[in-house]
Amino acid sequence: MDGDRRRWRQCLLGGAVFAVCMAGTTLPTPLYGLYQEKFGFSELVVTVVYAVYAFGVIGVLLLAGNASDSVGRRPVLLAGLAFSAASAVCFLCATGMGWLYAGRLLSGLSAGLFTGAATAYVMELAPKGGASRATFVATAANMGGLGFGPLLAGVLAQYAARPLYLPFVVHLALVAVSAVVLVRLPETVRDRQPLSTVRPQRPGLPPQVRSVFAPAAIASFVGFALFGVFTSVSPAFLAESLDVHDRAVSGLIVALAFFASTAGQLAVGVVGVGRSLPLGCAGLLAGLALLAGALWWDLLALVVASAVVGGVGQGLAFRGALATVAAASPPDRRAAVISMLFVVAYTGISLPVIGVGLLVGPIGLEGAGLVFIACMAVLVVAAAGYLLRRPARARA
Repeated sequence: MDGDRRRWRQCLLGGAVFAVCMAGTTLPTPLYGLYQEKFGFSELVVTVVYAVYAFGVIGVLLLAGNASDSVGRRPVLLAGLAFSAASAVCFLCATGMGWLYAGRLLSGLSAGLFTGAATAYVMELAPKGGASRATFVATAANMGGLGFGPLLAGVLAQYAARPLYLPFVVHLALVAVSAVVLVRLPETVRDRQPLSTVRPQRPGLPPQVRSVFAPAAIASFVGFALFGVFTSVSPAFLAESLDVHDRAVSGLIVALAFFASTAGQLAVGVVGVGRSLPLGCAGLLAGLALLAGALWWDLLALVVASAVVGGVGQGLAFRGALATVAAASPPDRRAAVISMLFVVAYTGISLPVIGVGLLVGPIGLEGAGLVFIACMAVLVVAAAGYLLRRPARARA
C-alpha cells in the first residue's frame, strides 16, 4: 500500500512537470494583440507564428518521437525543459519578429519532446492496475497545462506591470522547479540505449494498432484544430467583433476550452473508453455549431458555450483515442505510436489555422471561421460514421 502511494505521488509529480512544459506553449496566446501593436503585423502573421510551434512539434515527433523508448524518459524530458526555458528567453528578448518565430519554434521542440515521452512516463510511474487513472493524469496534465498558460499570461498582462515580460519570468521559475523535481523521479526505461541508436521514425504503425488508429486520429485532428483556432484567432475576434479588450477575459475563454477538455477526459471513466470516441465526436460537432453561431451573430455567450461544449467533446475523444491507441500498442513501441497520434493532432493545430489566416484577408475573420467550421464538421461526421460501422474495433 505504501508502495502504491509512493508510485501515485511520483505519477502526479510527473504530471505536474508535464503541465508546466505545456503551459509554456500557450503562454503567448493573450499577448498576440500586444505584439501586433509593438511590431505591426497582420492576423495572417499571427496564425503563422502560432503554426511555427506546430511545425516544431511535428518535426521532433517524426525525427525523435521514439527517442525516450531508447535513451530513457528523463533525459528526453530534461531536454524538453531546456527548450522550454530557451523559448521563454526568446520572448523576454523579443525586439522583432525573428525572436517570436524562434520562441515559438523552441516551444514546439519542447512540446514535441514532451508529448509522447511524458505521456508514456506518467503512465509508467503509476502502480500496476492504475492504467486508466494514469491515462487521465497524463491527458489532464497536457490539457490542464495548455489551459493554465493563457490564463496565467492573461491575468498578469491585464493586472500586473510589464505584460510582455512577467509571464515568461514566472514560467522560467516554474521550469527550474520542474527540472529539480524531474531529476528526483525514477527512470522507467530499463534497457536504455545510447543516443546514437535513435533514428528518425518513419510514419507507420504496428498492425494491431491500425484498425483503431483511424477514428482516433481524425477525432484528435479536429479537436486540436478547434483548439488551434481558439488559441490563435479568438483574441482578435473578441476584440474586433465583440469589443472585448480585457486580456484576462481572453485568456480565461481560451483556458475554459482546455479545462473543459480535462472535464471531458474525467467523464471517460463514467461513459467508458468505447463510448467516449463517438460521444466526443458529437460534442465536437456541437461545439463547432455553437462557434458558427457565435461568428454569425457576434454573441459572447456562444463563444463561451462553444469553448465549454467543444472542450468537453475534445476531452472525451482525446482520452478515448489515447487510451485505445496506447492499449493496442506493443510496450516497446508505445511512445512512438503515441507520438504518431500527436503528429496527426498537431497537424490539426497548424494547417487549418494557417488556412483561416489566409482567408481572413479576402472574406474576413467571420467568413474564414465559418469555412473552417464546415470543413471540420465533415471530418467529425466521417469519424462518427466509421465508429458507428465498426464499434467493436474502436473499443479494442
